Amino acid sequence: MKSIFTISLPIADRRRSMSFYRAVFDLQLVGAPSEDGIPEPLQFKLDDRSLLALIPAGGLDWVLGEQPLAPSGHSECLLGFTVAVDAEVDQITQRVKDSGGSVITEASREDWGYTALVTDPDGHAWQITASSVPVG
Repeated sequence: MKSIFTISLPIADRRRSMSFYRAVFDLQLVGAPSEDGIPEPLQFKLDDRSLLALIPAGGLDWVLGEQPLAPSGHSECLLGFTVAVDAEVDQITQRVKDSGGSVITEASREDWGYTALVTDPDGHAWQITASSVPVG
């Protein structure tokens, strides 16, 4: 069996988060739906070996035990999403706005590419970049 890498983020609302990540990043859900129609755990396939898990904050807090979660609106990490062209950065930024997320900084040209900083509805920061450095 291949090992799987899972990134787990705390969330406040399963349905809102599921809708956001499907609308913005067009991610594929993993698992059979539970009673509420949403897989439990709420996970998205990133690639053949990586998952994004969205866990209600109370559950993730319980798992972490003595290590407290960062307060809402405070980022402990910056997640990145690299796309092929500048127009995709603008399109994703607009989908973030339309889907309940926020824009930290509008897209601009930097040394490493065309990039915007956005957040999901729970305040997790994402950097969306059309890189000037070849990827893959």
